[in-house]
Amino acid sequence: MITSLYIRNIAVVKELNIDFSSGFSTLTGETGAGKSVIMDCIGILLGSRPIKGKIRHGEREALIRATFETVPEEVQSKLVELGFENEDSLILQRSFNVDGKTVVKLNGQTVTQSIAKDIASNLISIHGQNDNQKLMQKSEHLNVLDWFANLSSFRDDYSVTYNSYNSLTDKLTELKNLDKERARLYDVYQFQANEIDEVNPKVGEEEKLLTEEKRLSNIEKIQKHSNFTYHVLQGSERSVTALLDKATSSLSHLRDCIPQTNELNEKLIQIRYEISDIADTINDFGQDNGENADKLLDKIGSRLNAISRLKKKYGNTIDEILVFRKELGTKIADMENSEYLIEQTEAELAMVSQELNSKALLLSEARKKAAIELQDKIMNQLEFLEMPKARFVIDFKDSPVPLSTGKDVVEFLISTNAGQLPMPMAKIASGGELSRIMLAIKSILLDKDGITSVIFDEIDTGISGKTSRKVGIKLKEIAKHVQVLCVTHSAQIASLADNHYLVSKSEVNGATQTTLRLLDNDARINEVARILGGLNVTQNQILAAEEMINEGKRL
Repeated sequence: MITSLYIRNIAVVKELNIDFSSGFSTLTGETGAGKSVIMDCIGILLGSRPIKGKIRHGEREALIRATFETVPEEVQSKLVELGFENEDSLILQRSFNVDGKTVVKLNGQTVTQSIAKDIASNLISIHGQNDNQKLMQKSEHLNVLDWFANLSSFRDDYSVTYNSYNSLTDKLTELKNLDKERARLYDVYQFQANEIDEVNPKVGEEEKLLTEEKRLSNIEKIQKHSNFTYHVLQGSERSVTALLDKATSSLSHLRDCIPQTNELNEKLIQIRYEISDIADTINDFGQDNGENADKLLDKIGSRLNAISRLKKKYGNTIDEILVFRKELGTKIADMENSEYLIEQTEAELAMVSQELNSKALLLSEARKKAAIELQDKIMNQLEFLEMPKARFVIDFKDSPVPLSTGKDVVEFLISTNAGQLPMPMAKIASGGELSRIMLAIKSILLDKDGITSVIFDEIDTGISGKTSRKVGIKLKEIAKHVQVLCVTHSAQIASLADNHYLVSKSEVNGATQTTLRLLDNDARINEVARILGGLNVTQNQILAAEEMINEGKRL
């Protein structure tokens, strides 16, 4: 529960520090005294977006800090996961300045706003007019019912299957759409594959063709110079090889006189063989093998042009063209197998759909069973809250398609007067009736959410007299289980509180300031009498206020 609240430099609050107790506490005060500012501050602490315009005039930074004691086990576990020590208390602080910078701290350590919001949502909740509006939204009704029925694990399990169902549905739609275009795309892909296959390019082929094209283009030049070179090296009586033969023969006669000439002669013989090999190779270059250079050049040019056309369409290199051809083969195979893939996906979808329907049916059965219990409990609460003729009905309709939450479309219907058919709450319930319906639902759900502090902001809107008293009694009953803070303008409610706080404002040094203080018994009687009275408080109103407070103490 929240045990203390500190606010600095927000709107009319310069500095406020108040301690709260367990049980049922009310906050009252004149209109404009600052009750809404205090509620806004708690909302900011719980994660609402701070508005820099809320910072007190003349100040640059605002701060809100709250201390919580008897922290729920769920929150303690989350804190341990985040690296905090396992403590039974928690201090949550949020500061923000005129530049828009916000700092959030948890037990003195800076944390992200999302972490603080997650933690705070499990500590305290605020219920006001916005919650009444949310109650009229059909989308909220299923969540309320599932929360009451403890169906979160069922919904999570259903959600996994629903996601699989959606994925398969999308896949089947894509396959069928592809099947519609299959004939057109198949022809395109097949044409491209055939065009590549007809040329049938090979890796490295283009380089070889370019080399041969260059050779053929220079065939006369090659023949002329290769023939001359061959003639010089080996093709005449005065050629290099002929002269070397004579040199080695002559040098061999010195073998007996100069032993070293033997080694030199062997080197000359080796050189002669190498020159002979070079001459033969060059001679091959210049041979006329009956080639028709022009015809061969035309053939090579045609082949290079064919490869060039493929490169313009399917890749910058033959390697890229062949990769593209492989991809075409996969696409063509997939298209040829599309009917099989559709059948396979349809079969898989049918299985998942059956599983989804089974889980949706289990969810629906659990909901309908819980709905009967929730209807009865809410009507009992409404009867106590001065709506004895009310009929509360949880209406079920089957969705024609699976929903992320199951097959049920749930809506809360109500008739507030005898003889009326139950209708959507937005069409029937007044503001005061919505407040009581919300209180009835909240009082039933409180033992399920684990929250230890609840704030009701002006729950008395639209109600008065005996009905307000009943609302106050219900709040006092709730406060036996959780801490309840209630902002109210109702004397019937305020007089039932265990603790009564007065919000007031005054002028200090030319500036308005809000204060919050816990009232003693006499001050409390005067405040309740003020709420009961008009411009001037009478003795009768003081006596009535005292009687109401004493009656509340006996409850």
